[in-house]
Parts: sequence; structure tokens; C-alpha cells
Amino acid sequence: MAENNKLETISNLFEGKEIRSVWDVEKEEYYFNITDVIKALTDSPDPSHYWRTLKYRMIKEGNQTVTNCDTFKFKSKDGKMRNADVLDTKGILRLIESVPSSKAEPFKLWLAQMGSDRIDEVFDPEIAIRRAINYYRNKGYSDRWIEARLKGILDRNKLTDVWKENGINENFEFAVLTNEIYKTWSGMKASEYKNYKGLRKESLRDNMSDIEVALTDLGEIATRELAKKHKPYGLKENKKVAKAGGEVAKTARDNLEQKLGETIISSNNNLNYQYLEENKKLESKNRS
Repeated sequence: MAENNKLETISNLFEGKEIRSVWDVEKEEYYFNITDVIKALTDSPDPSHYWRTLKYRMIKEGNQTVTNCDTFKFKSKDGKMRNADVLDTKGILRLIESVPSSKAEPFKLWLAQMGSDRIDEVFDPEIAIRRAINYYRNKGYSDRWIEARLKGILDRNKLTDVWKENGINENFEFAVLTNEIYKTWSGMKASEYKNYKGLRKESLRDNMSDIEVALTDLGEIATRELAKKHKPYGLKENKKVAKAGGEVAKTARDNLEQKLGETIISSNNNLNYQYLEENKKLESKNRS
């Protein structure tokens, strides 16, 4: 985890019981205090002992959840900072599956339903498309915006297909190239842009203005066409083309801002909530 983690308490889960968590800025992932989760799901008088026993059993069974366990220092009731095991969202959901508690049953049923829904979408992809459309409608987006958003997703896939043809296969490589486009036209990497808008796991494009979306699309479409034309191979060469594509969007941005007399980069988002943060430093990390 990065040193500029953000520590916070979530109180609207597990029947209102507080679950301390830390937001990893670099990984863009939440890590939850395992003892807090155990305390919320069981009637154990000693959640720490319960977790140690469960952890030992899971290690013995070869459960990979424990392997991915980190350690973070939280303030205890006596005011001292003490190490506590934490897991990311996926790990916590797997942990819940391992806890024999009636309080965990609603979560287990929810996970089963989610799995069933995703399997249905494999056989009928239109279900996933309808789900996305309904999600955006429920968020208040217009059908015109939704149509443009879906087209943008298709255009993005066309770009990644070209990158794959040009020797790009690893996720970090796609991230590097995407950041090159963003940073060239906006001055910020995608993660920095999200932070500027007060976002975490939320989609950046879903929280952009129409002008910001248009410039993002322009940068990616320009990169795609340049890559198809010049056929760069490997990360180094594709990075040069991504920068060139971003420069096309940067030129458009500069021209518009010159005429407007103001920046088009906005910190506004479409969230109906905001994060209340307390900056904390990661004291230690453990991969057991």
C-alpha cells in the first residue's frame, strides 16, 4: 500500500456496526479491518482470537485469501496504534463465505445471486447491456448520454484491439498507454484525474462533463487511427503514438480554452455523496 492511505470508518454495513477501512490510493482499492468484520458477523467475545483460529484453519486448508492479507496499524480503544489484518473487497467477501454465522447468510445469498446473474450474461450478453442501460437511467443519465457512453466503450475496445495487434498484452501496459493519452491532453494521469474529481472506484468518464468526455474520446480515437497507420510494436513505440494521439486532443482543448477564456477541466462529479477522509500512514505490511 502507498503511504498516503486514507483511513475511514464505514457504519452502514453489517447492521450498522462500524467497519474500519483504509483506501489504497495507488491500487484504488479498499482494505477492511478483518477483526471488525468478524465482530460484526459473530457473537464471539474475542473477535481477535476467533480470527486467529479461523486464519490458522484457512492456512492449513491452503486458502489463498490469507496469503493476500496485509497488515495496517489502527488506533485501539486504549489509544495505542496496533497492527490489524486487512483484506481487500474480494478477500473480505471470500472471508464471509468462510464464517459459519447466520448473520453472514444474506451476504452469501447475495454472492450466489451475483454469480447466477453473471453466468446468465455469458449465455445472453444482452442481459449485461440492459443492466448497464438501466443502471445509467436510474442514475439520472439521459438516453442520449447513455448512447454516447456505450459508443465510447465500443471505441475504447477498438483501441485496445489495435494495441493487442501491436504487441500490447499486459494490463499494466494498457494502463501506461491510457495514462499517456490522459496526461498529454489533461495534464493528469487517470488516477490523478479521479482524485481531482473526488473519485475512488467510480468511473472517471461517468463523472466527466460532455466536453471532457469528447476530448478523451478524441485522444483515444486519434491514437487508434495513428496506431493503425504506423503500426508501432511494443510498449515503447506505442507510448509515442499514444502521446501523439493525446496531443491531438490537447490542441483541441487549447483552442477551445483560448476562445472560452477558461479551463474546461472540472473538479465536478456526478456523485450524490462525498468521501470524508483522515490521512494516515501505513505503518507496516505483512504477506503471511
